Amino acid sequence: MLYHWYELGHAAVKPARIFADSCRLLFENPFNPLSQTLLGRHTVAACEVFERATRRYGKPIFGIKQTDAGDGPVTVSERIVWSRPFCRMVNFHRDLPEEVVADQPRLLLVAPMSGHFATLLRGTVEALLPGHDVYITDWQDARDVPMGAGAFDLDDYITYVQEMIRHLGGDVHVFAVCQPSVPVLAAVALMEQDGDDCVPHSLVLAGGPVDTRVSPTAVNKLAERKGTDWFRRNVTTTVPWPNMGFGRPVYPGFLQLTGFMTMNLDRHVKAHKDLFLNLVRGDGDSADKHREFYDEYLAVMDLTAEFYLQTIDTVFVRHALPRGEMRVHGRRVDTGAIRRVALMTVEGEKDDITGLGQCRAAIGLCSSLPAEMTYHYEAPGVGHYGIFNGKRFRSEIAPRIEQFVRLHDPRSEAVAVMPVRAEEPAAQQGSFGMTGEPEHAAFTFAGGAAPERSHRQDNAGASATGGDAFAGMPALRMWSMASQMMLDNMAMFSGAGPRH
Repeated sequence: MLYHWYELGHAAVKPARIFADSCRLLFENPFNPLSQTLLGRHTVAACEVFERATRRYGKPIFGIKQTDAGDGPVTVSERIVWSRPFCRMVNFHRDLPEEVVADQPRLLLVAPMSGHFATLLRGTVEALLPGHDVYITDWQDARDVPMGAGAFDLDDYITYVQEMIRHLGGDVHVFAVCQPSVPVLAAVALMEQDGDDCVPHSLVLAGGPVDTRVSPTAVNKLAERKGTDWFRRNVTTTVPWPNMGFGRPVYPGFLQLTGFMTMNLDRHVKAHKDLFLNLVRGDGDSADKHREFYDEYLAVMDLTAEFYLQTIDTVFVRHALPRGEMRVHGRRVDTGAIRRVALMTVEGEKDDITGLGQCRAAIGLCSSLPAEMTYHYEAPGVGHYGIFNGKRFRSEIAPRIEQFVRLHDPRSEAVAVMPVRAEEPAAQQGSFGMTGEPEHAAFTFAGGAAPERSHRQDNAGASATGGDAFAGMPALRMWSMASQMMLDNMAMFSGAGPRH
């Protein structure tokens, strides 16, 4: 029933959202004399904050129109090259001669299937596109997949990954970001066990929970303490009518988003207050930055319940892969069978979602690989989001990935010298913490000492998954804040003063 209550809440607030959006359009119309007054600016700001806080965000687009090809910009178009009910493989086709593209490494980005869409890796694609033929896994929202398509669990996920690698003939390097690290490593290990000629040239794992027994975070401890059955009882539900996936058991995306937002709820509320003030002041750049980030961050997708629960059980509760007990369609996964695929792992020093050493553990599990075929990089001062996006990724991590890929690509010359990162000026203090970048707060815990972060995350996990607090509280608080802004705005200009 939780999903139905969530849908009912959105339906109930929809008339107010439409009214607020209409008022915004009325007061920002340049032909309206009030648009240039303090009253007009306050009204437009309050209405936009309310409309954005109560909106249901659809799937974003990548929107990558061009990239740098060395001799100048070239146009980019998206092409679907492989498709199944729960995933599409998209190629970012560059308008370059075929012989130029053929001389560059192919790179398959395996996006996380953990609540957000693959567009979360837009910045990752943009950073790697100039020198690589880039493909990405575009996972589909389970809410939109009809029941007739069947179930989709972790074993099916692994099969999908193998099919995509084989579709590219094995002439590819695979870059798994966070969640996919375990299934991608398992997929490659099974291909090696079969002596498959289509194994990829190399495998890059970034921030993946390969062995969550190493430096366990609050997220890891919560999953192990609660157990799989608790998650089955408290966080899975069925898709309500009239969605295409009506009746499908899912882990709803809004629960995942609730967990993320609860980690830093005060910062998210302050960010929306800052949006209001920036709109009143006419600071369009800051407002655009807010819109760009939250249009992506608030767009979430549902996961099939069987995939979610099997992932919780396999990765976080039983630690099946590092214990050598993981099975896929009844077959045991032997990571020691990996001999032909070079392996690189990337971790962030400040990552408090995937603890230090959890991803690097993959190198130890691949015991048959010689040292020259493995490489580990720990990015100093970088959090979870920063290992695959942002300035530090572009300047420090992406060049190392490019070097590693070219070193193990049969047709490319290795980058002779690691590019030296140019020092960048420190970002100004903002509403999201020391960097002023909203994404730096979105995927990390609130500031403070480590014990505080752990305690806050336990609470976040409970509220996000049907524990002591109602899962919709962060959304209700955002709606309440936006409504209060509208009421304060009306009261201010009616002479009554702000409401308290």
